[in-house]
Amino acid sequence: MMARRRRILVQVALACLLVPLPNYGAAQEAGGEVHVKVRLPQSSRHENAPPVAVWLQPLPGTPSRAFLPEGRYTLLQKDRMFRPHLLVVPVGSDVFFPNADPFFHNVFSLFNGKRFDLGLYEAGTTKKVTFSREGVSYIFCNIHPEMSAVVVVLSTPLYTTNGADGDYSIHNVPPGEYELHVWVEGLTQPALDQLKRRVQIPAGGSDLGIVDTTAAPRQPGDHLNKFGQPYDRDSKSAY
Repeated sequence: MMARRRRILVQVALACLLVPLPNYGAAQEAGGEVHVKVRLPQSSRHENAPPVAVWLQPLPGTPSRAFLPEGRYTLLQKDRMFRPHLLVVPVGSDVFFPNADPFFHNVFSLFNGKRFDLGLYEAGTTKKVTFSREGVSYIFCNIHPEMSAVVVVLSTPLYTTNGADGDYSIHNVPPGEYELHVWVEGLTQPALDQLKRRVQIPAGGSDLGIVDTTAAPRQPGDHLNKFGQPYDRDSKSAY
């Protein structure tokens, strides 16, 4: 009886060894390349093209990978400019704003992505902001109206900001249903909302065709200060 029980246990153990285990790592990394062409409202010359971000937001039922903060994200203030002008970060990221100019800056954003006002701070100092939810934040300096930057906060790593002649590619996209987002600096929010669409990505990737923004409404060129008033461009700043 005992010998028979031992034989049964051995047979069960051998059967378990022969069952292939799922390769979770391979399943997460499997994916194709997705292409999209963005027609811009300005000149097609690269130096005049507005910044663009393209991303795919997985819809329920579609596999997704975590997009976690890595390293240090920085928007440097130097020569009355923010560097880089466009920064994409994961939700929950800290973004540092060092002042490398020999005068004061005042960094603020009044947009829904993240509302903040860092106040007046001097050369050689740094302040930071935690971007805790998805959205697009337009960043300005209350002293220097020519300074601007954009922080795009995403929960998906399926994005790109690099496009040659309006051609954008996102790599390693698992098959499934997504919402395609195309953000072009200068377009109004209703115009950006009109560009969103649901797409089905098959195994091996897809070409999503053309997103035409040439006729999309644009925002006014000038922005207001943090008090909602026009900048006093006639007075010479002490900074």
